[in-house]
Amino acid sequence: MDICETHENTSKCSVSSMECFMVLSTQAQEISIATLCGLFGILCILENILVLYLIFSSPGTRRKPSYLFISSLALADILASIIFVCSFLSFHVFKEADFSKEMFLLQLAGVTTSFSASLSSLLLTALDRYLSICRPSQYKLLVTRRRAWAALGVLWLTCATIASLPLLGWNCCTLDSPCSQLFPFVDSSYLSSWTCSTLLLLGCVGCAYARLLRRARQHMACMQQHQARGGKQQASRIRMDVTLAKTLVMVLAVLVLCWSPVLGLMTYSIFCRLSARLRRAFAFCSTLCLLNSTINPIIYALRSKELSASLRMLFSQFRRQLKASEGSPEADSAQKSSVIET
Repeated sequence: MDICETHENTSKCSVSSMECFMVLSTQAQEISIATLCGLFGILCILENILVLYLIFSSPGTRRKPSYLFISSLALADILASIIFVCSFLSFHVFKEADFSKEMFLLQLAGVTTSFSASLSSLLLTALDRYLSICRPSQYKLLVTRRRAWAALGVLWLTCATIASLPLLGWNCCTLDSPCSQLFPFVDSSYLSSWTCSTLLLLGCVGCAYARLLRRARQHMACMQQHQARGGKQQASRIRMDVTLAKTLVMVLAVLVLCWSPVLGLMTYSIFCRLSARLRRAFAFCSTLCLLNSTINPIIYALRSKELSASLRMLFSQFRRQLKASEGSPEADSAQKSSVIET
């Protein structure tokens, strides 16, 4: 029997009813979820911290608005990893259900804000690249650091406000309305609205990247003409924009593959009743969102010439420091003493 069916005659907002959302039934499932969350979470945090360090340690990258948007994406992924892993493991693995409704909705708001900000940062990055390719002569006038910071402020404020609506009263406990099948205390209409807005945002990102890719193909066709006319600097700039556009298309492809199962199950839950097996599948598919945050910085390191150059420089400095420590007087004296003893 579906475990949630046992709570049909009880209050859907009671703490005891939260147990029906703990869908992991075996120890093997709990170990698998804990392993995936721990692996993806640690890698995501370390990689995105490295990306933030590479961006802000170089004056050439931290002054560019495009890298401000990328740093916003990295920050959102870090916050999503920390909040998601801690709340997800405490709920599904350690079975902690003794916290209040407000605490649960606060954790959910943190996860929702972070993932929404990550997706919105990709949209701003796509618009930034579109202006860079389509209006290169006006780009520096249209996209300034002040406007970039203002856009990021509006982005994070909007995401935080929408994510906090259940905590502010749009929940099934306050409204005495049908609750979601996937999250405790969450109103079904709110989940429907958030899913639709996320799908719309994902569609906007897809349209922006599609136009970017079409523009990239047009510019690649014009590159040989610029080179033939001696415009090497212009052709080099176009080549850099095309490379970055392809990088962002790769980010979008990973985003769609990782988010499609979660959004598909959310949409299905709006119209149909989910079985325990589907809710369990939703728990495992949720880790794909964490995987998306783990893959993004890898794509930046491989595709962005400036970040990859900064990363190589960082590794070379680290190797020089290791060689210097090996060649220090303390190391030489230790080596001589070992030879004498021998």
